[in-house]
Amino acid sequence: MPVRTRFAPSPTGFLHIGGARTALYNWLYAKKHGGEFVLRVEDTDAARSTDESQSIILDGLRWLGLEWDEGPEAGGDHGPYYQSQRGEIYERYFEKLKEKDLVYEDNGAVRFRVPDKEIVVDDQICGQVTVNLKETGSTRWDAEAKKEVEANPDIVIRRPDGSFIFHFVNVVDDIEMGITHVIRGEDHLSNTPKHIALYEAFGADLPTFAHIPLNLNKDGSKMSKRDQGALIHEYIENGFLPEAVNNYMALIGWSSGGDRELYFSLDEILADFDLSGVNASNSKFDYDKCKWMNAEHIKALPADKFKEVSSSFIEKAGIDPTDARVPASLELARERSETLADIAKIITPIFTDELAYDQPSVDKVTGKDGISTVVTALADHLEKNSEWKGDAIKASIQAAADSLGQKMGAFMLPCRVAATGSTAGADLVPMLELIGQKRVVERIRNFGTTFLS
Repeated sequence: MPVRTRFAPSPTGFLHIGGARTALYNWLYAKKHGGEFVLRVEDTDAARSTDESQSIILDGLRWLGLEWDEGPEAGGDHGPYYQSQRGEIYERYFEKLKEKDLVYEDNGAVRFRVPDKEIVVDDQICGQVTVNLKETGSTRWDAEAKKEVEANPDIVIRRPDGSFIFHFVNVVDDIEMGITHVIRGEDHLSNTPKHIALYEAFGADLPTFAHIPLNLNKDGSKMSKRDQGALIHEYIENGFLPEAVNNYMALIGWSSGGDRELYFSLDEILADFDLSGVNASNSKFDYDKCKWMNAEHIKALPADKFKEVSSSFIEKAGIDPTDARVPASLELARERSETLADIAKIITPIFTDELAYDQPSVDKVTGKDGISTVVTALADHLEKNSEWKGDAIKASIQAAADSLGQKMGAFMLPCRVAATGSTAGADLVPMLELIGQKRVVERIRNFGTTFLS
């Protein structure tokens, strides 16, 4: 039987990195085995489901390159792919349970009679779990009484308003869509015995279950949507590369068995991926490690691709991406950029007409003895430069230092702050070359007038 996996988000918010990793593992497993990846939208919560949320989720999956073979906008033979449109299918399956006397009414709701036997979950990641639903569901914790109290172990599958609950529709959809492998978060492992009971009640073959351990924060707490790095659209907005995010997500809980950390495409991950490499323990999310990985991906980009993916970020900073100085400027920023958003900050001094000065950087320079003389010598010698190229610019700075009997190193920081506005940035001499001789000299003289007069 061909492998069929699925990802079934609820369009009630953003695409969380935990959900995106689940989608990635499902996509990888399907492609690894020549199968199909299905996208199904669990939109039965009409009060909270929105078109905007759905668009954000679908756009996030596409940005990651996780195109689905069947689902919304792609079509397929197992639709509709929205749970809100599958009511007739659910009614048909509900009738099957009624015919077998496996359901009954309880205060307006309908319960499914769970079997009184051991149910074995043979999970590909978590191992075997054995549960008797009659026993485990016969009590519940009463928060007010602060003790276990008797409870009805049978599962509610239909609410008093007529709507079906998650456990029922999830199983029906997986049966109808021919899902062979259910790969999802470990938080659903406790639901799986209930789902198996429903599969058996319908006389359907069980899929293979694989429950992925959770992503946790560094302190061991569960990640929420408010935590840094939790939402995929933030990666898009902050200038991460999708290849880097896939790389990091894949390695949150999975290893190929070696020490490889960098995968520069989905195809590279696909070549190594297998469920046997998924860890059984929870993983801790490290945003700084993700940024480091993104920086490594930026360094590896071909020049034309680097320019392409950077264009929107430098345009937002008011830089014309067609400016002839852009390619060389990008190369200056490449080694110092963790994200594409960092690039504009690094290269803006090259292109701006109104240089902004970082006050702590100014204070670091203006507090030095004899700084006025240093700034004047820099401007004078750079203005005399007849060949505005790297070595010649460096020679002019050296000449300015020689004229005052000082070392060149003492002139580099004042030159950087006066010409670029900050003590931080890319290599100074290439920056000066790209800024241009006239503008560099003007900036240095204006620095002296503004801060040293």
